[in-house]
Amino acid sequence: MLKYCIRCVMPHTKPDLHIDEEGVCNACRSYEKRVEVDWESRRKELDIIVDKYRSKGSNWDCIIPVSGGKDSTYQVVRMLQLGLTPLCVTATTCDLSEIGRKNIENIKKLGVDLVEFSPNPIVRAQLNKIGLTEVGDIAWPEHVGIFTIPVRAAVQFNIPLVVWGENSQNEYGGPAAAAENNVLTRRWLEEFGGLLGLRVSDLSATYGISERNLIPYQYPTDEELKRVGVTGLFLGHYLPWDGLANVLIAQANGFHSYGEPCEGSMVDYENLDNNLHGIHDYFKFLKYGFARATDQASLHIRRGRITRKDGMEVVRKRDGKFPWTYLGKPLEAMLERIDITLPEFQKICDRFTNKKIFIKDSSGDLLRDKYGNLTKINYDNV
Repeated sequence: MLKYCIRCVMPHTKPDLHIDEEGVCNACRSYEKRVEVDWESRRKELDIIVDKYRSKGSNWDCIIPVSGGKDSTYQVVRMLQLGLTPLCVTATTCDLSEIGRKNIENIKKLGVDLVEFSPNPIVRAQLNKIGLTEVGDIAWPEHVGIFTIPVRAAVQFNIPLVVWGENSQNEYGGPAAAAENNVLTRRWLEEFGGLLGLRVSDLSATYGISERNLIPYQYPTDEELKRVGVTGLFLGHYLPWDGLANVLIAQANGFHSYGEPCEGSMVDYENLDNNLHGIHDYFKFLKYGFARATDQASLHIRRGRITRKDGMEVVRKRDGKFPWTYLGKPLEAMLERIDITLPEFQKICDRFTNKKIFIKDSSGDLLRDKYGNLTKINYDNV
């Protein structure tokens, strides 16, 4: 049986989630502490750190990794307000959407220099297929490249400071805040890099992909990182971080939302850059029994925007549906790029499904409705 936080709608199956003896998850407990944060003090701390890394010569002040999404648009706006001259670095997504392209172009219009790195599409398709079949994450190479490509750019252009958005661990501001040992080491990056046990260094020997074709997915050496002094900060540690507030700022600065809730989502402003997001989120549902709508509903419940009852209804209606389309693009068109048929995809789905958390028939086979959707054994603590 799935156990849920009594405040939000997050199940205990989420990796690194802990539900305490009172039935409250650590994410909700962490949000409780935000009311104690002295945001004015943290803003001053941000000013000091930024001034420390501000270029005194002819170089850019920092690197901002940008996808074109609401959060990266917000990051650029805030850094410009601090008077910085950033170099924005885009690691092109696996299957860039039309609206994703619009939002990348919009970031340029904010008045920044932007480098867009587009990896070899043949190799990228191979890695998408490996990620899907080996660890159940079709977007695995994208999650790696989000970290490696901006850091490689930091070394290449001799820019020490990398400004990320929210720290998923929600604990500290990143190594830039440390008085000592503040270099972004390989070990630190791998902790946050989302490798899921599939190491880039193993790909050549196991799958015959040339190491030269894996350059974008390799971190610089620790020696290179130390030479430049590459470090990073999480903006969400210093400024109150809220997706809805971020999108309002982003939209005021030209960001395009979708106009209707995306498939598997309760909002129209998240995960707009990559057509493969729907597949990625669906596999999270298969493995852990929750997906994008659960994440979003829980965030809004914590902020008092919707009730927990509202959140449960949203989850039942929107979460974990079979990804026939995403942003209007058909599933089979996405699979064609990685040479996988729909029946093959469905077999891969079954292989990664946690069958303990979904309803089965008397023979032990998973039950699906006419649209191919699974039903969890319980949607609340009853």
